Amino acid sequence: MRQGVIVMLMVLGAGAMAPAAEHLKPNIIIILADDMGYGDASCYGGKAVKTPHIDQLAAEGLRFTDFHASGCVCSPTRAGLVTGRYQQRTGVDQVVNADDDEPSHDLALQLSEITFAERLRDAGYNTAMFGKWHLGYAPRYNPSLQGFEIFRGYVSGNVDYQNHLDRMGKPDWWENLELTPEKGYSVHLISQHAVKFIETHTEQPFCLYIAQESVHAPYQGPGDPPVRAEGRTKDVYPDHYDKHRAFNEMLAEMDKGVGEIVGAVKRADMADRTFIFFFSDNGGTPMSSNGPLRGFKGSLWEGGHREPAIAWWPGKIKPGVTDELAISIDLMPTLLELGGATMPEGHALDGVSLMPLLMEGKALPARKVFWEYGKQRAMREGKWKLIENAKGIDGVGLYDLSSDIGEKHNAADTETDRVETMRKDLQAWHEEVHAHVTPQDK
Repeated sequence: MRQGVIVMLMVLGAGAMAPAAEHLKPNIIIILADDMGYGDASCYGGKAVKTPHIDQLAAEGLRFTDFHASGCVCSPTRAGLVTGRYQQRTGVDQVVNADDDEPSHDLALQLSEITFAERLRDAGYNTAMFGKWHLGYAPRYNPSLQGFEIFRGYVSGNVDYQNHLDRMGKPDWWENLELTPEKGYSVHLISQHAVKFIETHTEQPFCLYIAQESVHAPYQGPGDPPVRAEGRTKDVYPDHYDKHRAFNEMLAEMDKGVGEIVGAVKRADMADRTFIFFFSDNGGTPMSSNGPLRGFKGSLWEGGHREPAIAWWPGKIKPGVTDELAISIDLMPTLLELGGATMPEGHALDGVSLMPLLMEGKALPARKVFWEYGKQRAMREGKWKLIENAKGIDGVGLYDLSSDIGEKHNAADTETDRVETMRKDLQAWHEEVHAHVTPQDK
């Protein structure tokens, strides 16, 4: 009898401990800014707008100085982020165009691809996404069908911040698979939905992907009027409209949203079991500041893909600054390791887990990192960056980024052996990632 009681207590104890065991898996929050420049935030030297909440995140976390998006424009980077693979493999290697007369309008992340949301959901996580998808316009490509149990936001590249019309003047604000109009400034709505999700998911671990609209065009502060109308394909601003003023307000409002999200985590007493990663999808436009970097969004100069990036997990990630080379496709293997999730056998990822760096301060393994956009190609190996077919140079450029972050001094003529080797590596990578591209459904 006594032995039976002991067994019963053990069973009951195991059941009571099950929810607590789930807490061993941290909550995961990815905050992705849109078109934010490397030098926009105050903690990266920005002076035009104060960003106290992003700065606080950096002060409490690990700030990267050599973190990169896998692309220099919106859709490709997002394809790489959610799959952990170079976007060239997915077939989404250019911007998915809002105009249905353009061939790239039909590009989409195919359902055969595997997203971090799918793997974490299968590992016991609640999953949600709020904000910008930009990986397929057709409802069959909706994020709610690609691992995100809850989706509120838009599927195009940008919407009017006030009335949520896309660039072609079509309504674009969804709740999962249903067009669901909602009043409010898009930056505020995205943050509000994220906060509500955090407040209502305090027991089971969650993975929350917050893809902000700010600071992408159209340039509208929270008090500005709509610039789009249904059926109209041109943004119409009022006379004497100050886009720079609007841009600054957009950045400030996104920063406030970061504060609201972190505040919700702290109020729920979940900071010690919540991992947050903040970065931008590509470099800033000329409206932004890219600090000392050359080039802007759309180019493979550093200004097109080097990003502000911050990892935060109080008590787990030691505050500081790292100059380790990392890229956005590293996030998926990092998240899978955090959440105890795995990939199907034979499905390789291109990134590496950042966990040794984040948890123990260990250096990441030496590796080669690649970019391609149109005819532009680039690669990194250690301190050296090779770039081909970029605006402003003839042929090829080679730069020692440890002493020339602004890519001003082309060493290609003096480092000819290095150039030849890196060009061969770049060509081999190009051929490999394009050898078995996921076919697009017709």
